[in-house]
This record gives sequence, structure tokens and C-alpha cells, in this order.
Amino acid sequence: MIGRKQEVQELNKLYESDRAELVAIYGRRRVGKTYLVDETFSDRITFRHAGLSPVGQEAKGFLRTQLNHFYNSLELQGMEPCQKPSSWQDAFLLLEKHLQRIDNGSRQVVFLDEMPWLDTPRSGFISAFEGFWNTWGCHRKNLMVIVCGSANSWILDSLINNHGGLYNRVTYEIKLSPFTLRECEEYYISNQIRLSKYDITQSYMIFGGIPYYMGYIDRGLSLAQNVDRLFFSKNAKLKNEFDRLFDSIFINPDAVKAIVRLLYTRNAGYTRKEITEKLGITDGGRFSRNLNALIASDFVTKYVPFGFAKREEHYKLIDPFCLFYLHFVNCQRKANEQFWQQNVTSQQVAIWRGFAFENVCFNHIEPIKKALGISGVISSASAWSKRSEEESGAQIDLLIDRNDNVVNMCEMKFYSGDFAINKEYYKVLLHRQELLARETSPKTSIRSTLITTFGLVQNEYSGAFTNVVTLDDLFA
Repeated sequence: MIGRKQEVQELNKLYESDRAELVAIYGRRRVGKTYLVDETFSDRITFRHAGLSPVGQEAKGFLRTQLNHFYNSLELQGMEPCQKPSSWQDAFLLLEKHLQRIDNGSRQVVFLDEMPWLDTPRSGFISAFEGFWNTWGCHRKNLMVIVCGSANSWILDSLINNHGGLYNRVTYEIKLSPFTLRECEEYYISNQIRLSKYDITQSYMIFGGIPYYMGYIDRGLSLAQNVDRLFFSKNAKLKNEFDRLFDSIFINPDAVKAIVRLLYTRNAGYTRKEITEKLGITDGGRFSRNLNALIASDFVTKYVPFGFAKREEHYKLIDPFCLFYLHFVNCQRKANEQFWQQNVTSQQVAIWRGFAFENVCFNHIEPIKKALGISGVISSASAWSKRSEEESGAQIDLLIDRNDNVVNMCEMKFYSGDFAINKEYYKVLLHRQELLARETSPKTSIRSTLITTFGLVQNEYSGAFTNVVTLDDLFA
């Protein structure tokens, strides 16, 4: 299994514990939650069940369908035939009896996949699961229940942050995030797909480190050919994936997609107030749950711009797949099955790469800090802009504000070769540094930092950068 070393170690440690464990695994759709459990426990799962998707289902009678499906799973996995359950309380009672009957003293692992889908309207699922765990499960020292799902708002509200009978009952939670650049490289190597770090970075800008999407890559084709095949061909497998991402996990997917589409329009993101005003919606509980779910799914990050108070928190879209889709796929007015191959060297794509690379860096702050030798220094990453009527302003898309009185002012450049500074750009850097210095304490040191693909050309202006971080560092 590629990556996930820490998660596997954590799950195995929980498996070896001498108490009942209730483990919640959550993360973005397609990120590999089910695969993680399958590969970690393989033949050690005592009982497993996956909820049925509500998409396209009639609400009336769907509870009965879910209960019958649960009964079938029990029967297929060794339960003796009996009367089918008419409620979730009956269903969990059957599970208890089945686990007791086959209990030989060893660890019993129960895996409930896509659990949010089981909680159909007025089904009583949560209260039944609460009864199952509080009355029976938590007292079984050899029981380990693993629940997961892509509907992160449900996982967070109904389980992890539950204020009712399941309050503080989840013994461990794991948030599964997309692959890093290093893990993407390992994945491609393991599948005998030969790509340079430069192309792997571009693939990350498109697929976002989601193993499910990367699994569609045909090693016999170039990256550009694969992009056309997966997004722009007649039966492209990922052409409708943006809608599927949200339709299957949100009760009101259109509202969530509206937030994502708005955040796409500004690289630095928006405040809560700006989002609600621009979308004409109320800043209430449902809006908060949607934002929290987008953050938990790694679609969005929340940060405070440098020099601003906490009330100025911004929400920024960071999911590369959504950014690529909205930039190129969503706006296609007429079909062109070779769009990417024909435009891969165009100015349009070159400009997109620049913004996309900034997002790559935003998602790899830890490798950047390691390259700068500041892994142990507490810091925060944010964007910063300065507007002025009297003089030209400045915008810095990544600032690393450190607790050791240093700020790294990062410039991010995605180039096919070494980056060279000319006189004009040198002046721009000095101007930005001067404006930033006005906003910081006199004891704060500002270090201009270049994050680029291959390196920096040494010339009379290259000394403007104190540090240079390359792709080799991002892949470390």
C-alpha cells in the first residue's frame, strides 16, 4: 500500500488494545478510506457492511431496502437465517447475537462502510447505533468497530461532535487526506508509470493526489493524452465527477457547489460575510456545517491573512481537481477531444500552471518548512495583499509567519528550467518587501524565498532570494 504508513500503524495499535474501540475514518470522496481498512485488516474483518447510496432512490421504502441489505450481509457472513429486522434496533440486535455466537475471545472487527447512507430520514438509525454501542459494544473488550463515509458533515456532527448519547464515545478518529507529491511518485512507480517530477507535479495540479483518479492513468499514453481521455473525450470518465463528488454526500449539494464555485473566483478566498452576501444566503447552522465539511474533506482551507484579526478568517479553495475542473472542463462550450494536447503549450495553460503551482505549495507547507530548516518552528501560512491609492500595491500568495521573528515571503514560479531574475522583477521584489516591512515589527526579519521547479540562475539579481526551494524539496 502506498503511503498511509501512520494510519496503518495507528489502526494496528488500536487492534492490539485491550479495550473496546470505536474508530471513525473520514475524508474526501475517492481518497481511499475503504481501501485503507481492507488492506490493513484483509482477513481480520469479522463483519462488514456498506450502506446503499440514496442517489436516485425513492425515499419511501428506502429504510426497508437498507434493512434488507443489512440482513443479507449478516446472512452471507455466517448468521443463521431468521426473521428479517423491521427496525435498526432489531438489526443491531441481530448483529449482537451473531457476534456473541461466533465469539472465541479474539479481536472482532466490525466495519460499517458509508455509514451516513444508513441514516435515512426518520429511520432511527443513530439512536439504534447509540443503543448498540452504549449498551453492548463498549463493554466488549475484544470489539473494534470501524465506521467511515464520505459525508463528512454527518461523520463530524453525528459521531465525532455528537452532543447526545454518543458524546465522547468515538475512541479514535482518522482524517484521510490526499496523497502528497512524494506519495504520488511512489504510486506511479509502483504502477510502472514513468513520469518526471515536473509531470507528476502537473498531474497533482489536475488529479489532486487522489489515488482513485490516478488509477485511470494509462501508462502507454503521455500525461497530455491521459488528460484528454479522462476529461475531454466523448465518454470521459471524469467529465461528470465534479457533480458526483457533491451529489452523493450532501443533502443540498447545489448549495455546497455554489460555495465551491464562488471560492474558485478568488485565489485568496473570501470571508464568511463575503460568501453569504455574494450568494445571498443566511449565515446559519447549515452554512457552517457545509463549510466545516468542505474543510474536513480537504476541498477548502481556513486561514487568517497576514496582519488581520481572527474575525477576518478567509476560506480558500485548495482542491486541485475542483480548481482544474472549473477552470477548463466546466467552461468548455464545444467538444474538443484533443483540447489539452492542443493547448498544453498555450499562454492560457501557462498562466493556469502558475496559479496551480501556488496551490501545490500551499498544500505542501511541511516539506517547504523542512527545506528551510524550520520544521520545529511554530508558524502559520497565509496570503497577504496591500492596496494603496498613493502607490502601487502588492500581493503575496504565501507568507510563512514564524514564531522566531522571521517571515518567509514566498515567490512561487513553475518553470521548465531554472528561473532567472531580471532587473524589473528585482524591483518588484524589493517593493513587496518594503511594503511588508511596514506591516511587521522592527525586530521581524523578512526573507525572500523562491519556490520553483529546478532552481535559480545565478546573476547580479539572484541575491534577492535568501532561500531557494525546488521540486526535489517538495518531493522529500
